[in-house]
Amino acid sequence: MILFSYTMVADFFEFQADHLLFMNATDSVGKEWIFVGKFHASDTVGNYVSISLPWFAVDKGLKVNDEITFTEIPQGNGPWKNFKVVIKRKIRLFGQDIWGELMV
Repeated sequence: MILFSYTMVADFFEFQADHLLFMNATDSVGKEWIFVGKFHASDTVGNYVSISLPWFAVDKGLKVNDEITFTEIPQGNGPWKNFKVVIKRKIRLFGQDIWGELMV
């Protein structure tokens, strides 16, 4: 599960506590994914969004500290949003940390 501060997704979605959000995403190899998230309101941590993606994590072999970036593909207004999803993993090469895109 991924948790975002609402401010990170405010440009894409209007906050509505306890409502769902839907994201169509295309990965680096062209595979289509559908992500379902939920808006949460909390007095202690503020507004946030949770996105559950266990099938995606397993299929892509996600590890702790992998970087997942969603970039919106503009397609008008509606409850469904389209995104490109990119996964990057840090590798160490010749003593330097390098982020590389996973193409799986």
